[in-house]
Amino acid sequence: MDREYTILIVARDEGAWTELSEVMADRSGYRVLVATTETEAQQLTRDVHIDLVVADEGNKDFDGCEFLSNLRVSHPDIVRVLVLAKSGNRQSKGVKEASVYQYVRKPLDVEQIALIVKRGLESRELARRHRLISREFKMSDESIAYHPPHDLRLIHEGQQFEKLVYASEKMATICEMAKTSAKTDLPILIQGETGTGKELLARAIHYNSSRKSSPLLMQNCGGMNDDLLQSELFGHKRGAFTGAISDRLGLFRAADGGTVFLDEISEVSPSFQVSLLRFLQEGEVKPLGSDRTIHSNVRIIAASNRPLSQLVATREFRRDLYYRLKGIEFEVPPLRDRVADISALAEFFAAKHSESMGRKILGLSANLLEKLSHYDFPGNVRELENEIRRLVALTGDGEYLTTRHLSPNIQDAPRRGASNRDRGFVPEGKTLKDQVESLERHLVEQTLKRYRWNQSKAAEELGLSRVGLSNKIRRYRLDEENAS
Repeated sequence: MDREYTILIVARDEGAWTELSEVMADRSGYRVLVATTETEAQQLTRDVHIDLVVADEGNKDFDGCEFLSNLRVSHPDIVRVLVLAKSGNRQSKGVKEASVYQYVRKPLDVEQIALIVKRGLESRELARRHRLISREFKMSDESIAYHPPHDLRLIHEGQQFEKLVYASEKMATICEMAKTSAKTDLPILIQGETGTGKELLARAIHYNSSRKSSPLLMQNCGGMNDDLLQSELFGHKRGAFTGAISDRLGLFRAADGGTVFLDEISEVSPSFQVSLLRFLQEGEVKPLGSDRTIHSNVRIIAASNRPLSQLVATREFRRDLYYRLKGIEFEVPPLRDRVADISALAEFFAAKHSESMGRKILGLSANLLEKLSHYDFPGNVRELENEIRRLVALTGDGEYLTTRHLSPNIQDAPRRGASNRDRGFVPEGKTLKDQVESLERHLVEQTLKRYRWNQSKAAEELGLSRVGLSNKIRRYRLDEENAS
């Protein structure tokens, strides 16, 4: 199995599904998540990359058929399995509405459901491969009756870590480290500009940890005064302050055994930093208005769009708290520093929003991808998604996404690449051959400098093999120390 598949079981009675969960986890190596409410199940489908859902038919409080029917629209790639009651006439209606892969009746036969899950995942993988092969031949098939612009190209799917989509080496390194970090209980600090995907990374870490069956609770610390933040995180007793009309549990106690994500941690006051430091050291929660301390086992993942090390240097952030938070530290690079991710993200967002809008988008043009790659995206991935969503909304059904409706600021972005970097360079030599060799030497040297003489990355950008680049380095007598 190339990767770990994720199975979501949606049932009110979690205990009845324990044996099936253990069989699929232990025997097949699946990651099994259980949701007991529709709200919880919907949140999991938003946060986690789910491959297959097994949903109980439910009762008046929860309709499994309706949940799977909605899932068919919002997440069409998820395989859907419906579990029906022992008897009843709902089978044909439920299967038709939800367009399920298979249905079974109670009592649960663990071996039967495990086999259905296995076959469902196999069918899903075959359908995915068929879709990729079909895309490779689509252009030649359509060219018989229709001649699209010459600049269209097909894009291969990027990699995913839950809902994080990437193709760059930088993000691949971060995601591999995050998968390893998820297996520990160390606090995690995620830094990076707004819109780079810090929250998605935090969610992915939680759902790949041993705490995945316990709550993940989120709190944005920006713009909150100390009393309110203290109440949100540590809880309070009735009458602790004006407006405290009832007891409040607080996120640290509500997430016991799970994870709390603290966004914009750089914005908390010095006095609150002391309270947070004590919790990280002792794991003790003391609600406002209470004399009793309670222990809570919570993993903290903190995020900041301002470098905490600089805030420590200016004494705006406590040094001891900084080192407590950065048990493991991640720096998510801005989109302008991982241009390789733009194509994969653009295709992912185009598919996502075309499905949600009920549009059929045939593909993305190479000119569009080139324009996107030249833009710096100060709003990062969030800005890219908004742009693609806008393009999907403005593009006609059955058409390609092109530069036609592109925002002016992206349309007018100056071109990256050699033309800007090498402006003013004049090739040396009298003959054409000499001048071409001079230009080639310059381009190879500048690319090596840009990647700090990482020959693998330089060769990839230049379209050379590693051996081919080494030959040119020797031919032009390039030296890392003496390169001009």
